[in-house]
Amino acid sequence: MGDAAVLAVAGFVVVVMAAGAVARSRGSAGGPPDRPPGGHSAIARLGTGGSLARPPMARPKPSSDRSSGTKLIASNRRARRNYEVLETVEAGLVLRGSEVKSLREAQAQIGDAYARIEDGEAWLVSMHIGVYEHARDHSGHEPERRRKLLLHRSEIDRLRQIVDEQHLSLVPLSLYFRDGRVKVELALARGRKTYDKRQVLAERDASREAARAIARAGRGD
Repeated sequence: MGDAAVLAVAGFVVVVMAAGAVARSRGSAGGPPDRPPGGHSAIARLGTGGSLARPPMARPKPSSDRSSGTKLIASNRRARRNYEVLETVEAGLVLRGSEVKSLREAQAQIGDAYARIEDGEAWLVSMHIGVYEHARDHSGHEPERRRKLLLHRSEIDRLRQIVDEQHLSLVPLSLYFRDGRVKVELALARGRKTYDKRQVLAERDASREAARAIARAGRGD
């Protein structure tokens, strides 16, 4: 084989380089001999059928996508107290870059927000998104500007018809990231009367008191 000889010993193939070949493999500056690609040893396990088996390749690590899943940004607790929720829908939002960065820091309030349908388009009004402090003047945003909702045209028409016929409201219940995209949960809701609000609060207080009593009984207090 010329400058190299191959020996098969106990299932391994050993490549023995002649002195002249080693000398020629050195650079002009007398550097070390060239290594095989990938830096693997010249000794490789003999594969099936006497062929050289390739060195095992490192398995790729599974990519960790931090944007997957759902992450809550803000919730509207007053909505369920002040409104009777009849139906919920999920909508996307058209946002600026500075707004998305502020939302990643949970700088949002939706307690006073509501949705409105105008000229065949849906808008979210009075939602507050804090100013992103690292944004430049020309790339920032108005904290309470109205923002376009992303819904199919058929869904917008359906919501518009229900709101007009039944005199309902469109209020946001929660704002969140889903798989890296900002979503808002909208409710088709009917405003509660004062008596209804008091009843809801009374039922909520009764439920909390019952839960506390069960917890105390479990502890043996």
